[in-house]
Amino acid sequence: MFVVELTQKDVFFNLVKKKHMKLKKELTLLDVFCIATGAMISSGLFILPGLAHAQAGPAVVFSYFFAGLLALMGMLSQAELVSAMPKTGGTYFYVTRSMGPAAGTVDGLITWFSLSLKTAFALVGMAAFTEMFVAVEIQIIAVILCAVFVLINIIGIKEVGRVQRFLVFGLLSILCFYIIRGVTVVDVHNFTPFFSKGIAPVFATAGFVFISFGGLLKVASVAEEVKNAERTVPLGMILSLFVVTILYTLVVFVTSGVLGAAELDNSLTPISTGARVFLGPRGVMMLNIAAILAFISTANAGIMAASRYPTALAHDGLMPEYFGRINKRFKTPHIAILFTGISIIIALFFELSTLVKMASTVLIFTFLFSCLAVIIMRESRVQNYQPKFKSPLYPWVQILGIVGCGLLIFEMGKEPLIACCIFIIGGLFIYWCYGRIRTTREFALLHLIERITAKELTSYTLETELKEIIRERDDITKDRFDYIIEKCAVLDIDQNIKLDDFFRLVSDTLSKSLKVKSSILFQLISEREKETSTVIAPGIAIPHIILDGEKLFDVLLVRCKKGITFSETASKVHVVFVLIGSKDERNFHLRALAAIAQILQDSNFMKKWMDAKNKKALKDIVLLGKRMR
Repeated sequence: MFVVELTQKDVFFNLVKKKHMKLKKELTLLDVFCIATGAMISSGLFILPGLAHAQAGPAVVFSYFFAGLLALMGMLSQAELVSAMPKTGGTYFYVTRSMGPAAGTVDGLITWFSLSLKTAFALVGMAAFTEMFVAVEIQIIAVILCAVFVLINIIGIKEVGRVQRFLVFGLLSILCFYIIRGVTVVDVHNFTPFFSKGIAPVFATAGFVFISFGGLLKVASVAEEVKNAERTVPLGMILSLFVVTILYTLVVFVTSGVLGAAELDNSLTPISTGARVFLGPRGVMMLNIAAILAFISTANAGIMAASRYPTALAHDGLMPEYFGRINKRFKTPHIAILFTGISIIIALFFELSTLVKMASTVLIFTFLFSCLAVIIMRESRVQNYQPKFKSPLYPWVQILGIVGCGLLIFEMGKEPLIACCIFIIGGLFIYWCYGRIRTTREFALLHLIERITAKELTSYTLETELKEIIRERDDITKDRFDYIIEKCAVLDIDQNIKLDDFFRLVSDTLSKSLKVKSSILFQLISEREKETSTVIAPGIAIPHIILDGEKLFDVLLVRCKKGITFSETASKVHVVFVLIGSKDERNFHLRALAAIAQILQDSNFMKKWMDAKNKKALKDIVLLGKRMR
């Protein structure tokens, strides 16, 4: 009864998803790189270095580098997850499918809040620089800018991508010029003593500036709108993090070497102040423009990314359905974008430094969850978890990421931790009161527990969802062979069986669907085997015969764990594809044989076949096998 109810709910929300989730795939590798890069280069570079230098001293350079290394651990995990499940909602989607809807609700809401705070921070920073040119109060400028970016995001993600390209390339050009000119006037005495504040503040400061790398989350959240996302998103994330980490380290190095502690500590315009030393007033103006471009790019990407979290939550029934609605004209989640804009405007009036710490802490939690999600997905051995990109050095990268992120969270202090605990409790409360009674979802952690305890806790709903994601990701269009495999019978035999007994079992099974007497089928299959053995490779056989009649064709999939004895000389057969069809289906018969031959070329096929949990899993191996269509 439980399985039936679960399936009905999943069917319902799949229908909702089909109705609301048709987002355009318009973003390219260049767009992904620009979204991630533009989202990372803003407050972390143009405001935080002065505040961070006051905490860590000259070793702040190492703080940025260390934060980038930790972001790399989380990014590699996110890259694997997004290559397996390129869906709207980014980390929320992965956490839900790995740890369950309660954990997913918490992650989705706090990440939405965190990205909204980061966007608000960028708007305030942009307003501060804009105020130099326009005599209007900062909050008013920030609200106007927020409204503009909300409108751009509603109009379409392609327009967001175009704006982002222009902003990022202008920004990178100015910063490279700043580094090249500034490195020649660096005073090495400004770096002594290097650890002037001690070692511990260096790591605490790494946590403080971790918000600088939050742009990686923004790319993952829009993966469903990226062309060839399974390859494009991981590559774009890797390139972006590599470029930004080097850029941050070099810019902070130049700024620290040019200014020193007296001028740099607690400065809110550190890069512009550094430019004044070796570029003069024109240089200050150029860096002010660069700062505005950076804040624009962050705010633009931030609204786009943050809005996808309530969209994904709504698609899964964890938030009201209207958050998931897609605008018919622009194909964007307009209601989620509007609500995100409202939350950002409210955040504009909060105290700034506390928000930075809170946003960074939540982002660290999210990176930690990404590392944990990869471990759970892999160790649960969910068959249809098939990432195109696999994180190297598993599980050490994930373990180091979890330990490192845990260290940063501990070093952040009590206030952000207490705030995060409040958000976690709030997320669980929302799930308990709203989402729990509206959706039931299977997740990988149940599969892991099932594997450890040998108790049956799951149906096949997660595997089915992942199968559909793979089909969408790889642009697999069902053909006639797929439909036949979906409906065909499957025999899963535990004991060793002799050939005649096996053929009788096959004949009895197929006689019902083909409406042919079992005795006739047995005779035809036996005679065919006597003519030439249908064993085509060690452990694999494909018996196939032609019947009298019209429009008859069926396939039978067989796994025999202990083996079928086809002959005394050949090895036992564990994999059998039985094909039976009428003469008028001969052409399709040949196409089906060709399809099976291509699927069998997978070097891991036999291992997958023997490890499959059930009959549905056996079918999925065939349905998702690589072949020409």
